[in-house]
Amino acid sequence: MNFYVTYFLTAAGLFGFVGAFTLFGVWGERKISAFIQNRLGPTETGKFGSLQTLADIVKLLQKELIIPAAADKVLFLMAPGIIFIAVYLGFAALPWAPGLVPSQINIGLYYIFAIISIETLGILMAGWGSNNKYSILGAMRSAAQIISYEIPAGFAVISAVMIAQTLNLQTIAMQQGILSSETSKFLGMWDVSKIGGILSWNVFQAPHLLVAFVIYFIASLAESNRAPFDIPEAESELVAGFHTEFTGPQFALVFLAEYSMMFLVSMVGVILFLGAWNTPLPNIGSVTLATWTTGTVWGIVWILAKTMALVAVQMWIRWTLPRLRVDQLMNLCWKVLTPLAFACMLLSGVWRLWVM
Repeated sequence: MNFYVTYFLTAAGLFGFVGAFTLFGVWGERKISAFIQNRLGPTETGKFGSLQTLADIVKLLQKELIIPAAADKVLFLMAPGIIFIAVYLGFAALPWAPGLVPSQINIGLYYIFAIISIETLGILMAGWGSNNKYSILGAMRSAAQIISYEIPAGFAVISAVMIAQTLNLQTIAMQQGILSSETSKFLGMWDVSKIGGILSWNVFQAPHLLVAFVIYFIASLAESNRAPFDIPEAESELVAGFHTEFTGPQFALVFLAEYSMMFLVSMVGVILFLGAWNTPLPNIGSVTLATWTTGTVWGIVWILAKTMALVAVQMWIRWTLPRLRVDQLMNLCWKVLTPLAFACMLLSGVWRLWVM
C-alpha cells in the first residue's frame, strides 16, 4: 500500500510542479518579450503582473468546451490528453539530485525519447479529428518537423551516451562531478577527491560535445514547436495550426504540454551536457567548494538554475529570430544539423577509443 501511495504522491508532486512552472513560464515569457520589445508586459493583476497568468487560467477553465459538428469526437477529445500525458510521463526518469529520481530506470534516456514520441500521434489526432484544413495542415507540418529533427537530436544524444557508456540519466549525472561523502559511501564507487566543478561537465570533458549540445538544443526547439520553428502553429498561415479548434480545458492541456516540453528537453540537455545537478564550483586545494555545494538541496538548486537558464534562452530566441520557411527548416535539418551530429557521433567513438 505504501508503494502505491508513494508513487501517487510523486505523480501528484510532478503534476503540481509542471502546473506551477507553466504559470511562471507564461508570465516570464511575457516579461521577457516585453523587455525585448521595450514595453512593460503584465503589470495590473498582482505585483508586477504576477497573477495575470493565474487569472488567464481561471478564465480558460470556465470557457465552454466546444466540439465542432463535423469533428471526429473521439479523436478530438482524446488528442489533448495524449499530447500532455506523453510529455508528462517523460518527467518520471529525470534525476533531480543525488539519489532523487522519481523512477529509477536503467534505460531512462531511451524511455524519455520513446514516450515523448507519442506526442506526435496526439498532434496528428488533433489535426485529423478537428476536420479543419488549417488543423490538418498544422498537424502534418508538425509530424514532418518532429520526425525530421529527431534524427540530429538522436545523433547528438548518442554522442554523449557513447562517452558516458550508459543510458541511466542518474549515472550520467554522477559522472560529471563529485558526490557528498554520504552518497559516495552508499554507492561505494565514486571518487569524492575529484576536483569537480564546471570542467567535469561533458561539454568540457569531450570538447566536440559542445557542438553536439548546440545541435541538440536547436533540434529541441523544433521538437517543441518553438520559434523560429513554430511552423505548425504559424498564425499568419494556419490560424493556430493543429489546435485551432480547441477551447477551454482542452486548449489549456495543449498549452501545458508545450511548456512542459520546453522544461523537459532543457533538463535532458542539462543532464547530458551541462553537469546535471552537479555544482559548477571546483575543489581548489583545501577550499572544497564542490564538496560544500553538492547534495540533495544543492542538486535541486543547480539543476533548476541551469534548466531555467536554457528555458530563458528558448524564450529569448522566440522573440528575436523570424520564423523559418518550410524549405529552410528542412534544409537546416538534413543538410546542416544531421551531418554535423553524425560527425559528433563518430568523434565520440574515436574519443572513447583513443583518449579516454
